[in-house]
Amino acid sequence: MEIGNFTPTKIGSSFGPTWATHWFKVRVDVPESWMGKEVHLRWSTGGESMIWSSDGIPLQGLNGMDRQSFIITNNATLEDLRQTFYIEMACNTLLGSGSPTMISPPDRKKYFTLDQADIAVFDRQVFDLVMDFEVLHDIAKHLPQETTRSYEALYTANEMINIIQIGEFSKESYASAKDLSTKFFSQHNGDSQHKIIAVGNCHIDCAWLWPYEETVRKCARSWSSTVQLMERYPHYRFACSQAQQFMWVKENYPALYEKVKYFVAKGQFIPVGGTWVEMDGNLPGGESFIRQFLYGQRFFQQEFCKRCKEFWLPDTFGYSAQLPQIMKLCGIERFLTAKMCWSLVNKFPHDNFLWEGIDGSSVLTHFPPAKAYNAQATVEEVTKSVENLQDKGRVSCSMFLYGHGDGGGGPTEEMLERIKRLTNVDGIPKVQHGTPDQFFSTIEDKHIKQLCKWTGELYLELHNGTYTTQAKMKFFNRQCEILLRDTELLHSVLLAACRDEDKKAYPELELERLWKIMLLNQFHDVLPGTSIEDVHKEATFYYKEVVKGAAGLMDTAVRRLFGVPEGRGEEEELVLVNVLSWQRTELIRVPWYKDEISRRMWIEGVGKAMQNISNESGGGTLVPVVVVPMGYQLLRGLSAVKSSVSLESRKDGSFFLKNQYIEAVINPEGCVSSLVLSEGRKEAIATGGVGNKFLIFDDVPLYWDAWDVMDYHLETGRSAIKEIVEPLKMVEQGPLRASVTYRVKIGANSEIRQKISIDAVHPYLLFETTINWDENHKFLKVEFPVNVLSAQATYEIQFGNLQRPTHCNTSWDWAKYEVCGHKWVDLSEYDWGVAILNKSKYGHSVRGNRMYLSLLRSPKCPDPKTDMGKHLITYAVMPHSKTYQQAGVVQHAYQLNYPLHIFPTSHLAKPGASHYVTNAHRVLPLEMHESLSWFQVSDPAIVIETVKKAEDRDDCLVVRMYESFGSRVHVVLRSCLPIHKAVLCNALEDVAETSMQKVKWKGNNLELSFSPFQIISVLLYVEV
Repeated sequence: MEIGNFTPTKIGSSFGPTWATHWFKVRVDVPESWMGKEVHLRWSTGGESMIWSSDGIPLQGLNGMDRQSFIITNNATLEDLRQTFYIEMACNTLLGSGSPTMISPPDRKKYFTLDQADIAVFDRQVFDLVMDFEVLHDIAKHLPQETTRSYEALYTANEMINIIQIGEFSKESYASAKDLSTKFFSQHNGDSQHKIIAVGNCHIDCAWLWPYEETVRKCARSWSSTVQLMERYPHYRFACSQAQQFMWVKENYPALYEKVKYFVAKGQFIPVGGTWVEMDGNLPGGESFIRQFLYGQRFFQQEFCKRCKEFWLPDTFGYSAQLPQIMKLCGIERFLTAKMCWSLVNKFPHDNFLWEGIDGSSVLTHFPPAKAYNAQATVEEVTKSVENLQDKGRVSCSMFLYGHGDGGGGPTEEMLERIKRLTNVDGIPKVQHGTPDQFFSTIEDKHIKQLCKWTGELYLELHNGTYTTQAKMKFFNRQCEILLRDTELLHSVLLAACRDEDKKAYPELELERLWKIMLLNQFHDVLPGTSIEDVHKEATFYYKEVVKGAAGLMDTAVRRLFGVPEGRGEEEELVLVNVLSWQRTELIRVPWYKDEISRRMWIEGVGKAMQNISNESGGGTLVPVVVVPMGYQLLRGLSAVKSSVSLESRKDGSFFLKNQYIEAVINPEGCVSSLVLSEGRKEAIATGGVGNKFLIFDDVPLYWDAWDVMDYHLETGRSAIKEIVEPLKMVEQGPLRASVTYRVKIGANSEIRQKISIDAVHPYLLFETTINWDENHKFLKVEFPVNVLSAQATYEIQFGNLQRPTHCNTSWDWAKYEVCGHKWVDLSEYDWGVAILNKSKYGHSVRGNRMYLSLLRSPKCPDPKTDMGKHLITYAVMPHSKTYQQAGVVQHAYQLNYPLHIFPTSHLAKPGASHYVTNAHRVLPLEMHESLSWFQVSDPAIVIETVKKAEDRDDCLVVRMYESFGSRVHVVLRSCLPIHKAVLCNALEDVAETSMQKVKWKGNNLELSFSPFQIISVLLYVEV
């Protein structure tokens, strides 16, 4: 291994700046007098380093803390006297380079000093005595002082010091002192003593206070240190999650990866978690959660011939109530996290329990009672594993996670030596090296019947600002989730409908690559917005790569499905694609004006309503259309519109907007002073209040700046508007859409321009908002005080929804002052309610009758530029009659997020061509129909979330559906595609033997029964 030219250096030299890398060539000359002795290389720079062999093998990481030496030889021989090593120095610490605090933005001018570079003889006998003395000291300190064992430990340590004469250490004194400590540690526990399973780990954040690229090296440094320790400590067990990190090591450090595989086979290096990364537990969509497991479990199966049995997510900011079902569908029935002990208000009542999700699925869950995932294996931590245990009497064992974490590093030799001394010592819980599987199996075999159950989300009473921080991350994440879904759908249809020889054209590898990029960005410090600026720049680049890649794949599918005209000609038509599983009515913009539209329509439209769009807004014409469920329709006629919209200006500067569903009054500040539901004439805005009111709050957390929104911020809310820059004015007057716009200055240096619209086909008021944001520790929300009384609000989560209290009766209630929701939140009484829909927001709050959507924050650590700049935010307010289910809130929220795709086509169909074909023929691209529904379901409660090609099968599609209302329904899934068999599968696409008889594909139909919020995946076999 020869890197380049080297120049001499010396102790005291400085190297940098931050994120730089420096290489050192180290020649070691061991004195002959050290023959037969253990010799260490000692190296300290205050930062991280990696020692490489002369032939390019990574040997061990150095972390700048308590791992600053490397064993050159255990027993020096002639061959060991002259050696050459290379040291790769990273100019950062385990936890980045923040200054003055850990989470401050990195000091980019920081330099690191070479403090030590030498070799030394290591006296293992002295080391053993030091470890004995340390453990004895800690036992004396941390056991209750009135206990006999505490006094015995103190007495033994004191006697050892008396025996050893400082400066005159001899074998005899060592033996005498060692006899004393051995006698103490040989006194064992009884059978009733609590048992602790010690599992090493290093919990490396894929990115946080350092960029992705540095994490690749952190993995190598940590894992090389781990396998080196495994060679010397055969009982040592190390759990490691995140398939992405295994892939990084495989691609960049193949020799190290082979060692990892060796120790995986030995059962010492234990893959856990089953996910691609340790993702955020609230923000990813449901299909993203499934893909985390799908790609993670496939990787572990392919690389190590085994799947993970436990979901491993020690450090994230709350856990969705749909995770238990998703875990079980992915072959996992066990869950571990260590984060819930961070809650500020309420102490979670269990460490071992059954966690039940919104569908009734439950998984065995464990919180290590030491309240950490990066313990140092001290006596104090071990005893706390029993003292803190909240299920005493129900269980007699717990898991203990130790090793430097977050920035990696993992267990050290000192930690392993402490555990060795605590294996079975009277007065101390029994500590033994073990695996997560051993622990969970013990609970399942002996204690599971005694465990309590927790139903619903695991809400972390901290870090709730992460639902809003770094708005761009949330915007891109949802955009990418939608693009990948739609692209997979179109390519799946193409696969099923195309010629047999074209079936392998499905872009499986490229789609998987794009999915994995997005899944990486869902890591629990990236998507939540709690990383340094460099990380968010990287993540933005990756998101844009996904957008570009998915758009390219979609274009390929569209060209093959519908044809693409060479140029805009007389024969060109537009095809409308609906990716949702229900019929929908929408307004679309076509690039023609009224006269040309009439000429291009092949059939007479039932509705004549059209509306020109100004050139400033893109030009063309707005027209209404109805499109079949999950399919396409040629634009050959217009939909009927029952009534047009109207807009009136009033003397006080306000505007009145009306369609067939609602009536609204917008005051001169852009607030909604009245919002009436036409059915029943019910006023949605509370008396004396206004909706769409922008509020700004002081937002100064105690410490975790980008993470936290403290409850006291609620005391500082005030109107955000400082000045009306452009007064409210009309920009569109109907008949299909009416809009007003205004511009205001808010906060200290920020500005909002908003367009408020009502149209002829949607039952809501739409707010398209452009914000130029330049604030310091401020929090922007929009408020809607509504005329609804309910103790519960309903929030969409992954594959379903969750109710949360609107009151503050208990500390558990008021601690949820900021919560996570996805596309909608609803507050309803018996027969009516109000919903807020959005396109890229996740932070919500409903207190009493006041509904809040969180828009932007402005923390300064660890990224001082968080959310500064321009933002496009879209939301809607929808008053409705009856329940949210009957009113179609779920469907309207989907439609807001999944617009119709509009493509030009040159595949012309004859007027009146059938909209339905049998599965006896390939339907595309050989022939074109005016409309075609690829998939549809018979009940609005069921949402088809995903259509994709099955993994490792070219003749099979996966259709994933879920029940969205919380109801029990029997439905029929229909498809016009050439399908001949259907089989139920889990989310990993495994088929159980019993599934073969459960469903039957007959006459293009499949009957299925759903329970509340159930997720069902079906394999559909296409004709070949």
